[in-house]
Amino acid sequence: MAVSSSPLALIALFLMATSTMVMSIPPRKAIDVPFGRNYVPTWAFDHQKQFNGGSELQLILDKYTGTGFQSKGSYLFGHFSMHIKLPAGDTAGVVTAFYLSSTNNEHDEIDFEFLGNRTGQPAILQTNVFTGGKGNREQRIYLWFDPSKAYHTYSILWNMYQIVFFVDNIPIRTFKNSKDLGVRFPFNQPMKLYSSLWNADDWATRGGLEKTNWANAPFIASYKGFHIDGCQASVEAKYCATQGRMWWDQKDFRDLDAYQWRRLKWVRSKWTIYNYCTDRARFPVMPVECKRDRDA
Repeated sequence: MAVSSSPLALIALFLMATSTMVMSIPPRKAIDVPFGRNYVPTWAFDHQKQFNGGSELQLILDKYTGTGFQSKGSYLFGHFSMHIKLPAGDTAGVVTAFYLSSTNNEHDEIDFEFLGNRTGQPAILQTNVFTGGKGNREQRIYLWFDPSKAYHTYSILWNMYQIVFFVDNIPIRTFKNSKDLGVRFPFNQPMKLYSSLWNADDWATRGGLEKTNWANAPFIASYKGFHIDGCQASVEAKYCATQGRMWWDQKDFRDLDAYQWRRLKWVRSKWTIYNYCTDRARFPVMPVECKRDRDA
């Protein structure tokens, strides 16, 4: 039987085919740049090493000190990404952090924290969101890969509607703007980006029961990418001059699409080991933002 080649028939076939496709709109592709383009060291300079013209950085932790760096600018909204390879081996007590934070007393903060583990145990990634100085919104997941074997990409999308944490472009958490429910949302405090490698064996592994084994030092975290695509603002700024006009403000990025929600559900069902939204010992009444974040 002959297939019609009329324009209307071709359009109908196209619509039938595309109606079954999964359309996912990830953040714009990160652009890798040298460390010095966007960042500066902040402490223990002698525990940092740059390679390949500054395109790669190592942070070194030993029994004397950790180290860290921060962004040159402060930002209100945007997309921030880093390729990170975590310290290898027995890293109990060691924390590698990558986060945004403002600097005042009622500070806002958006955290990735990688918690060290004993050899052979799965790596744990903790996320948290502080608004107006209030945190206590911890979520913890096991990663589905060994983060010390190769670089993986950790990203934050932050706009007026939501904060999304990504691992290799898979959403692992959302924090929606629930201001209408009485929950503060980061919108008027510019934040710098920070990263640090430090000893936190008073809490990081099994609540502090596992201590750092300094025989395994030095611990080394490696970084590449250093991508920042944000609205740069002075620390005193209350709004972004380009607010509403940047790509991250557009409709496609105000919520996850259906495919991204399914990926997040996969992370929740397969890899989540702690979620403050379901911790009735700490929160007898579920925090009001959890239902909107689909963490109920």
